[in-house]
Amino acid sequence: MDGGRPGLASWCAARTGQPWVGASPLAGRLAGSPRRCVVHIARGPVVSAFPSGETNVLVLQGGGALGSYQAGIYEALAAQGHAVDWVAGISIGAINAALIAGNPPERRVERMRAFWELVSSGVTGAPWFPGERARAAFNEASAGWIATFGVPGFFTPRFPPAGFYPAGAPEALSYYETTPLRATLERFVDFDLINAGPTRLSVGAVNVRSGNFAYFDTRRDRITPEHIMASGALPPGFPPVTIEGEPYWDGGIVSNTPLQYVLDEERGRDLMVFQVDLFSARGAMPRTLIDAAEREKDIRFSSRTRLNTDMSLEIRKAKAATRSLLAKLPPEWLGDPDVEFLRGISHDNVVTIMQLIYRRKAYEGNSKDYEFSRTTMLEHWAAGLDDMRRSLRAPAWHDRRPDASGICVLDLTRAAQD
Repeated sequence: MDGGRPGLASWCAARTGQPWVGASPLAGRLAGSPRRCVVHIARGPVVSAFPSGETNVLVLQGGGALGSYQAGIYEALAAQGHAVDWVAGISIGAINAALIAGNPPERRVERMRAFWELVSSGVTGAPWFPGERARAAFNEASAGWIATFGVPGFFTPRFPPAGFYPAGAPEALSYYETTPLRATLERFVDFDLINAGPTRLSVGAVNVRSGNFAYFDTRRDRITPEHIMASGALPPGFPPVTIEGEPYWDGGIVSNTPLQYVLDEERGRDLMVFQVDLFSARGAMPRTLIDAAEREKDIRFSSRTRLNTDMSLEIRKAKAATRSLLAKLPPEWLGDPDVEFLRGISHDNVVTIMQLIYRRKAYEGNSKDYEFSRTTMLEHWAAGLDDMRRSLRAPAWHDRRPDASGICVLDLTRAAQD
């Protein structure tokens, strides 16, 4: 932390005006009937709503500088004493996931704060004048500085530039080089703990040669800094990362969220999924070229998230219909191989998905995912902190119930205009 500057938790509390409140347990698994729980936020006392039989999963989308929103989400979650059993991430989400899984619970927020203070240390000033126009100008200037000089502890401009290298040379493939990120990961993440600890970690990347999506998972892989770097190697900014002889790029090229992987991987235990997205699918009609570029980016990076969620809902409805149909079959059909096959694939667990979606500020533009200023980082962190705390306080969270297909989707921080 900077000398004399108050702690981030105090800063966020001052911004949100909300004190921390202790939690009390609420046991038991909730069931019932609403079709899909998408509810606006309401305030009330914070109460734990984590049935003991659920696996708690944190799903972290890619989004560069917006990733400190995820750190705020985790701080609020951890402050209520809620354990995370599994963290899955892509790109900056993979880095945050490694910071969580690669540290003991009591040090996770501290390590995340240290990382985000390091990468935001290149631009520590504040806007020169009040108002949204001045702030927009500050953000664009900050992003321009980052594009020119890089991000401390993350990436630096390649020198000589890529164009000076012969075709086929590794240096010819990217504008920046990410050697600093490896050193940062080794500094803030205990990879022995990741591979031996109780918190499962999954990160996604895409094979450059085959175009196939791959997940690296502590259930079957030994995770190294290269796996995290590969998940965040977005071209042509960053170079591919080689793992076991194969080059990998950022998983966001194929899918910017690991939600579908989580749902496919765990079909036995009930899941409580905190899906943290950094780009909103919904937004206003653009008014300028900058607005249009930003809106395109939001749609591009959020579309797979909505597709995965909707697809999962449809598949689960089909499975529920199959189970209902099987229950109506006459006894003499029960041993039929086709019936047994359908019975096997129609089994499903109960899944609750709490969607936490960062909603842009009016002064943020197309450069928001590489605008790493300290001021903006703190704002994103505070937004995540507030969104998670308000969501855990919402009555709909404590009274959640899956529909007939066994799924409940909650968006408790949705803005009225969204």
